[in-house]
Amino acid sequence: MVFLPPLILSSLVLSFSASNVAATTPSRPFLVSRDYGETLARCLTTKQVPVSLMSSANFADLAEPYNLRLPYTPEAIVLAQTQQHVSDAVICATQLGFKVQAKSGGHSYASFSSGGKNGSLIVDLSPMQNIELDPRTSVARVGAGVRLGNLAQGIYDLGYRGLPHGTCPGVGIGGHFTHGGYGYTSREWGLALDTIVSMDVVLANGTTTRASRSLNPDLFFSLRGAADSFGIVTTFNLQTQRAPQTVINFSFGIPAVMSSRQSAASAFLHLQDFGLNSSAIDRRLSFGITSDGPNGPSFRIGGTFFGGLDEFNNRIAAEMLRGLPPPATSNVRELDWIASLTDLAGGPLVQPLTGYDLHDTFFVKSIVTQESRPLTRAALESFWGYIIDSGVNASNPWFTSINLYGGPDSRISNPPFDFAPAAYPHRDALWVFQNYGYARSATPPFPPSIIPFVTDLTASLTDAQPDGDFAAYLNYVDPSLSATEAHQLYYGEEIYARLREIKRVVDPGELFWNPQAVGAED
Repeated sequence: MVFLPPLILSSLVLSFSASNVAATTPSRPFLVSRDYGETLARCLTTKQVPVSLMSSANFADLAEPYNLRLPYTPEAIVLAQTQQHVSDAVICATQLGFKVQAKSGGHSYASFSSGGKNGSLIVDLSPMQNIELDPRTSVARVGAGVRLGNLAQGIYDLGYRGLPHGTCPGVGIGGHFTHGGYGYTSREWGLALDTIVSMDVVLANGTTTRASRSLNPDLFFSLRGAADSFGIVTTFNLQTQRAPQTVINFSFGIPAVMSSRQSAASAFLHLQDFGLNSSAIDRRLSFGITSDGPNGPSFRIGGTFFGGLDEFNNRIAAEMLRGLPPPATSNVRELDWIASLTDLAGGPLVQPLTGYDLHDTFFVKSIVTQESRPLTRAALESFWGYIIDSGVNASNPWFTSINLYGGPDSRISNPPFDFAPAAYPHRDALWVFQNYGYARSATPPFPPSIIPFVTDLTASLTDAQPDGDFAAYLNYVDPSLSATEAHQLYYGEEIYARLREIKRVVDPGELFWNPQAVGAED
């Protein structure tokens, strides 16, 4: 159960009053009238906001989404270099009735960073690339356009610091940090979301303020889990950790467990028991299980360990692999921090500041399982049986990635003692599944058979355990869900009800919108 302090809307309203935000708020009213005589382009250019229009030479490249299956055409794309640019863009959109979405790295699986529909105003934050480190507090001040690889390299270069985050270096920090943000250091350090000390944010009325545990706490709660519905974060202040000198990166390929659904389920049940065994592991270990197709049955275990090589080989790996078939492949290496991150990324950490051009064409669904309701043999035999029967010879490529979130002393389940409540409901998660199908060339056309394959793969697990109380993870956003389904699966009834009340106060006109945003309807 997530702790939810009482919602006191009067204090929230007070926190946005002029007397409380005067130091950071532009001196302008909340403009709500629709001026049909003024175009969005004219409004933006009059305010000297850098913008790319449909007639601009760079518009097509800027508008191209990460997921090429879901292209949308924005009305305009603001290239915000300053917080004032963001504020002015929001005011123009409010005046003229355009919906707004921010774009940090643009990796939204549902292309919500392109608006989730045609005709939105997109605020591209990629020019905001500053990375600073306070040597006294070790808090990093980071622009909202920074990508994960550049963040990791930047804070290490500035002071040998690290943060928990995902392995894909091209992902932007905006959605990743504000919707959760899992990485192989998360069981040790918490989610990316848990490292946020404060944020500078532009609200729907164009004003700017800061949100933290003590300043605008209801906004701070909402931004950490649902920022896309509440404002545009321009700067993050993140509590870093001392990067370890060395990390163990490991992977074991054990295809023999895929000889039958019973064998695969037994292997997973052993790993589930292992992941819950406090005498076997602690939060220094993170691992996941992957399988893919259609190139034959695969079953791989991989992750990281914050400890020594001897301890990993003689205690951790010995128990992890006990009773399983001998690995066909084994790779255990002791690496320095940057080498470990580079290995997990599968390529260089540092990403281009402009001209980023990585894309895919895909469909994804997620499953969040509860530690209080471990996966059953029946559910696992159904899931692995579907992979063996339908996935091994599938007509298009796919993968499933299953990461351990819970287990003994996990900082995801048990955040640090000074943790401030957030609109993130999955503190009792044990496993998080990402089921992903994609076009063979990574470019369109998108084979329509992928959607039913991924949907049935997901249902093969959830339908076989009806009391599983399964949820879904917003960073693997699924556009096939209705707004009502998304709100329930991503937030749950209690958190969503609180978010809805806060939304009515800070964004009553639902300026910040996508098809699954807080307040969106089916």
